[in-house]
Amino acid sequence: MILRIFGLIISGIISLVIYFEVSNFKFSSDEPNKDRLLIDLVSYVLDKLHYNPKIINDDFSSKVFDDFIDAVDSQKRFFLESDIQILSEYKLLIDDQINSSDITFFNVSYEILKKRISDVEGFYEAILNQPFDFNIDEDINLDYENLSYASNIDELRNLWRKRLKLSTLDAFASKKEINEDKIDQEENQLKSDEEIEKESRLSTKENLKDFFQFNSELERTDWFSLYLNSIVTQYDPHTTYLAPEAKEVFDQNISGKFQGIGARLSKRKQQVEIVEVIIGGPVWRDNLLNVGDIIISVAQSEDEEPTEISLMKLSDATDLIKGEKGTNVYLTVKRVDGGVEQIVVTRDIVELEETYAKSSIIKDESSKYGLINLPRFYVDFDDYGERNAATDLKKEILNLKSKGINGLILDLRNNGGGSLKTVVDITGFFIEKGPVVQVKSIGGRREILRDNDPSIIWDGPLVVLVNEFSASASEILAAALQDYNRAIILGSNQTYGKGTVQNIIDLNNVISGSTYGDLGSLKITTDKFYRVNGGSTQLEGVKSDITFPNRYSYIDIGERDLENPLNWDKIDPARYNSLDKMFNYSKLISNSNERIRNSEFFSLIDEHASWVRSQQDDKTISLEYNTYKNDLDMSKLQNDKLKIIDNFKSTYNFQWNFVDELDDSSYNNDMKEIRDRWIESLQKDIYVNEAMNLLKDLSNLNSNQILSQLNID
Repeated sequence: MILRIFGLIISGIISLVIYFEVSNFKFSSDEPNKDRLLIDLVSYVLDKLHYNPKIINDDFSSKVFDDFIDAVDSQKRFFLESDIQILSEYKLLIDDQINSSDITFFNVSYEILKKRISDVEGFYEAILNQPFDFNIDEDINLDYENLSYASNIDELRNLWRKRLKLSTLDAFASKKEINEDKIDQEENQLKSDEEIEKESRLSTKENLKDFFQFNSELERTDWFSLYLNSIVTQYDPHTTYLAPEAKEVFDQNISGKFQGIGARLSKRKQQVEIVEVIIGGPVWRDNLLNVGDIIISVAQSEDEEPTEISLMKLSDATDLIKGEKGTNVYLTVKRVDGGVEQIVVTRDIVELEETYAKSSIIKDESSKYGLINLPRFYVDFDDYGERNAATDLKKEILNLKSKGINGLILDLRNNGGGSLKTVVDITGFFIEKGPVVQVKSIGGRREILRDNDPSIIWDGPLVVLVNEFSASASEILAAALQDYNRAIILGSNQTYGKGTVQNIIDLNNVISGSTYGDLGSLKITTDKFYRVNGGSTQLEGVKSDITFPNRYSYIDIGERDLENPLNWDKIDPARYNSLDKMFNYSKLISNSNERIRNSEFFSLIDEHASWVRSQQDDKTISLEYNTYKNDLDMSKLQNDKLKIIDNFKSTYNFQWNFVDELDDSSYNNDMKEIRDRWIESLQKDIYVNEAMNLLKDLSNLNSNQILSQLNID
């Protein structure tokens, strides 16, 4: 019953020992036996344990081919057309090779790739020994998906010339701006454009030296892991092979065990991607990064040229980012919305207290309300009776009730999930009893998880705040409260849409008699979740009753934007009853939508979101300085418009709520600062402000505005 108890914990372990006998395999001496063993072993586990096993056929083979080529050369900067023609001979043979433990396709690809990387390493310095002319009217197309491969080495060399010119132009524009800012400082002599260009070009050359140095340290096993993942991710985007070193990185967060920025990273398609923002860490506290952002390069000081990390091993990239508490790291980041910017993160250690539920009392001229922020659904796996999200949330609710609140906001924004049991318990605080979520497992087994406690902790007005990064457990809670007509869901058009659960299989426990060392692990999808109304939260997530404009409004983000996600489907609904009395939400929703439409701040956010969408389609960049600089200025001007929102301040009064009635003096200065910053952020949060407007309207409903005895069976 492990999956039932800890269903949403990605790092859960299935204690499964299959004892696959190594002697069953017949290997030829000219191929690495461990690689062939891994192909067999991973295929076997996927077939036996994945929620939706695949048929390994020509269609599967073709997709693996495309994904592997994309994984090792996503920007088409190494392979030639002739190389792809040679490799394409294997496009419909990979399925046969998988079934026969054959790794010929990988071996051929690997040898060609090494040759092309060596070719580029042989000519890039000659390109960078010549000055770039930024007055020439030329551009570069970064639409990698639709670009053709270079037809020969000369064309590849010209492609690299343009990319190196773009890198140098970017540094040139930045250095030139800094140089011109010194015009009023007489003691500083301005540099000429020629000097700035030379400095920028030398910086690009140093970056490329680092780039190829890191590449030379990559081992064959690193590339083979990419090949294995090109196979396993065909099943779904969350099924992943973790090589021994990658498993170690997966288990570490950069700001818990180690001092750093407070994020988990993943390497996919030569990009280092943020896959989780650690609650309580520096980037979470300062709202610097989001899931899906790509880290392009890293610098240790403002004056240091950033080091590109795309071709580094993930462990080397994280080593550059990690560092001692109090030191700064400068990250060049490509946002989910397509924008590129540099952010400065002051490394720190996660404050565990910030991972827990916390609450605020909100006052207007006559009434009190409550807001509870739940960053994740945490639990002590060894002892559920210890601190967990459900018990903490119950304490917060009871404390707020004792202070006479008239309504409650539950903030689930950016909550990526956690323990399934806490979700069931928390839902029970707001409903009398009944089913909360349905779980469908391998082989079609179905289970309904219920709240069997008839007591209700809070039966008053309830608003739930969500956004695109509310995922998994957050979606189950929001869906249940929506299906029971217990709350108004307020936020993005829909939540993330992750309706699956993964468990980690230690491959060393699946086989007996292996002499090949650590075989790594497989993170595998084993279950799927459904609402009590029968609909899956997969892909569609939870659709908000009232939708806010936000910077991601017009772009695809979430599970549906990943490759090979499991599909949305529906099963039979569970038998459940909505509340005996339902609030008449229609008028309240209409009023809220009207306020959002008439808000200058929301209009500005919506305008920016439209601009972001338009920029996503434009992937051609000018290499002429004036045009390039003008484009930068236009982007900066557009982003500066959003700074007007910093002027927003709610008319409501927010106060920290001490559950144990402890005095401020009981907390150290760091905790005081963190809590003061949170209250200040609530005061300036336009989304919380509208949630309060809605909650106030909901609290002021008269008895004749409540519909009675409306049940759903």
